[in-house]
Amino acid sequence: MKLRPIFAAAVLVFVPVIALPSAALAEPPVYTSAFDNIAVQGHDPDAYFTEGKPVKGTKAFTATYQGAEFRFASAASRDAFKADPAKYAPQYGGYCAWAVSQGYHAKGDAKNWKVVDGRLYLNYNTSVQKKWEADIPGFIAAADTNWPAINK
Repeated sequence: MKLRPIFAAAVLVFVPVIALPSAALAEPPVYTSAFDNIAVQGHDPDAYFTEGKPVKGTKAFTATYQGAEFRFASAASRDAFKADPAKYAPQYGGYCAWAVSQGYHAKGDAKNWKVVDGRLYLNYNTSVQKKWEADIPGFIAAADTNWPAINK
């Protein structure tokens, strides 16, 4: 059995996949799971500001922002979000703030959050959030610098 033709055929099949432009593999602007298009794992982003905790939203109250569906616990929360989505949506599209400060995307977890200077930030998990909390201003500055480049 000659392996050279088989290898050549494999190269023709797999190299185009590997050589896809990075835009084809880019992350969406708002983090959602691979199985749905729901932001903040279905939590009401307004509730972090008004109730100081994550609150699950419902299918009855939704809004679309940057291509993702946001859910809310009430019509009032939805309406506040729709009036100023940039105010309530998590920073960096809901990706982990610490990961963005390091120059890459990672999922943000709705239960690992903090509001800083009127902005909502999510982190990957409790351990990562503790790292982020060691220098929040420094990590926000780094993430603000990195975000435009990794959000292409």
